Amino acid sequence: MATSWFFKAVSSSGCSWFSDSFLLIFALNAPCKDVLASFKEQLVALPEMTTPNKTPPGADPKQLERTGTVREIGSQAVWSLSSCKPGFGVDQLRDDNLETYWQSDGSQPHLVNIQFRRKTTVKTLCIYADYKSDESYTPSKISVRVGNNFHNLQEIRQLELVEPSGWIHVPLTDTHKKPIRTFMIQIAVLANHQNGRDTHMRQIKVYTPVEESSIGKFPRCTTIDFMMYRSIR
Repeated sequence: MATSWFFKAVSSSGCSWFSDSFLLIFALNAPCKDVLASFKEQLVALPEMTTPNKTPPGADPKQLERTGTVREIGSQAVWSLSSCKPGFGVDQLRDDNLETYWQSDGSQPHLVNIQFRRKTTVKTLCIYADYKSDESYTPSKISVRVGNNFHNLQEIRQLELVEPSGWIHVPLTDTHKKPIRTFMIQIAVLANHQNGRDTHMRQIKVYTPVEESSIGKFPRCTTIDFMMYRSIR
């Protein structure tokens, strides 16, 4: 009877600290089972911890180049950085080596500036990040901005990254889904994983669409006279 009174007292007090293991001990006492059931209904269930999905890696940009629909134009631009550790700058960002990287050396946001000498059509940015190797240096939030110069840049993309390990493809299109035309692209690292201060980026590639040209294209040979001259012997 004393046990039953104890459960009623605890139940009416709303003590959420009462554990299931402690309840199990008194569950052996048959008269208390009804009180136990009532008490357990009042226990507050803890929310389940959910982990955000990791950012899936994109295809190797070289596969895009093999399709003949895009061309890498990073070599046509002037590259600059907001900061870098000596020996970890633009050269490492553009050397086609996934083992090297740019490392910033300053306060956020960390900036990569890509400036073209003339207005250029750009379709896709490809950025390589590797959380497994870089951990807290890995970007978690990136902003992509375009414009004529530093004074009129406008953000067109913002990405939230979760432990990325591979290529990240960023389409650069306007409201009509057409590739943008711009003098300048700026990639801003706004935050890193684990609140890291400095950042790592291993590679950045810039792609323009390849426009079809009529040069080298000939009409189909449909007549016998035409077919006589369709090849050089």
